Amino acid sequence: MYVLELGGQDDEFAACEAASAASGVELVAPGLARAAAITERVSSLAYTHRANELVGTTDADVASARTLLSAAPIEREGTVAVRARAVRETADVSTQQAERELGQVLVDRGFAVDLDDPDHELRATFSGDLCALGWLETESVRDYGTRKPTDRPFFQPGSMDPLLARALVNIAGARAGTTLLDPMCGTGGVLIEAALVGARPLGADAQEKMVRGAAENLDHYAPDAAAATVRGDATHLPFPDDAIDGVVFDAPYGRQSKIANLDLDDLVAGALAEARRVASRAVVVGDRSWASEATDAGWSVENEFERRVHRSLTRYVVVLSR
Repeated sequence: MYVLELGGQDDEFAACEAASAASGVELVAPGLARAAAITERVSSLAYTHRANELVGTTDADVASARTLLSAAPIEREGTVAVRARAVRETADVSTQQAERELGQVLVDRGFAVDLDDPDHELRATFSGDLCALGWLETESVRDYGTRKPTDRPFFQPGSMDPLLARALVNIAGARAGTTLLDPMCGTGGVLIEAALVGARPLGADAQEKMVRGAAENLDHYAPDAAAATVRGDATHLPFPDDAIDGVVFDAPYGRQSKIANLDLDDLVAGALAEARRVASRAVVVGDRSWASEATDAGWSVENEFERRVHRSLTRYVVVLSR
């Protein structure tokens, strides 16, 4: 059993993404989820920071955590360190005291402490009225700041940030050996993240400059990804039936938008129908929910999330399966 330390403010969304790399994911407290098993893909998750092999859970106070650790079997050798944190200030606990007292328990059991490069790291996470103790198993790679949209070779305003893009491709099933399509690829942010988790990224866009720009960005961040970008209509994709494993697209914003002489409703409805033809799984993002249009196109809605960006913009994320 494992405990996942989630990031961001939307635990339901983080748990949905975590389910792409772990089984039996269940929220247990703010910022914490339990998982029955994990895979190496945890390291590529955007909204899960760590996966810890669970020692146990108890009340969110230092005395209870100390009692739990004292009674727990520990089949490990080598040096140790203890790290404690309180999630979003939901627990009234001194993390320094927790580290000191839990560290002393380990010393009393024969372990040497090494705070710089320990063989094992015990993590005590306090959230609400719960404390979860676990041995660090995997940390996610937090390199998203190196791929800011404004730092890419090709940039256009409105580009999706890499953290959200990574979560979306994970939810869509991107991983080694799969193909992920973004039929409205823009500058290629989704494609870059798909490539970096091992999938083959395919992109289409109605504007030639976006096609060229996305290709330039892909070549910069993932030159070995066997990626392809083409100018194309999202409502008439140049791919055979069932040729794609997953689809992700960020629909144009603004109810009056027109792309390629199509009203926005017609564009998204057509794109959803085409996505269902070529793939069995999709994630669509927009400034309004496209769930009803997806249902009309034959999709089943697995999940739907509202993610507030700022006062005037909320993103709706709809997770679809065929």
